[in-house]
Amino acid sequence: MAHLLAPSLLAADFANLQRDVEMVNASAAHWFHLDVMDGVFVPNISFGMPVMEAIARHAQKPLDVHLMIVDPDRYIHTFAKLGANVLTVHEEACNHLHRTLAAIRDAGMKAGVALNPHTPVEAIRDVAQDLDLVCLMSVNPGFGGQSFIQRTFAKTKALRTLLDEEGAKDVLIEIDGGVGTGNAQDLVQAGADVLVAGSSVFRADDPIKAAQSLAQF
Repeated sequence: MAHLLAPSLLAADFANLQRDVEMVNASAAHWFHLDVMDGVFVPNISFGMPVMEAIARHAQKPLDVHLMIVDPDRYIHTFAKLGANVLTVHEEACNHLHRTLAAIRDAGMKAGVALNPHTPVEAIRDVAQDLDLVCLMSVNPGFGGQSFIQRTFAKTKALRTLLDEEGAKDVLIEIDGGVGTGNAQDLVQAGADVLVAGSSVFRADDPIKAAQSLAQF
């Protein structure tokens, strides 16, 4: 049951961001997960390009950038230049999703699409072949520390079935929100490939140990 762990820097200590980035570098985690919020698509503002640029200077693992913003096409090339390895946009925020995904790949990044809890997996069937990753939101996007939505287990299984049906077996399924030791293993068994964990890593008494327990089981 090999899977990837992507600690979410939204839960890091922004007053000690370099320290927390270096902690992830030293941990068993595989990616950094960066949530970019605009206060319009979601009811919160997180961080933008200058902070990501600072993170990228110290990060030694791939940057998994999740755009929770309206009209993400405006910034595709900007995030490519900043060093994003994976760029995920919301299905709900894109008027022309196929075009957006093509532009992400053309910019040299892996293309991801995120689905809010209310959005059915069928929404991505027609672009399954154009994807590298699908991020299932297991909380309503905008804030860290929310409770995990139990329906996500069934949704993960349904997405895995859909991807298999569409010949997109290599597309990664990422789970974002409320992930911790209590549900991580069940999510991987349901078909998840990438686990985003924020509070369960950065707010743990021993973040290195927490990351190891979530990355290796």
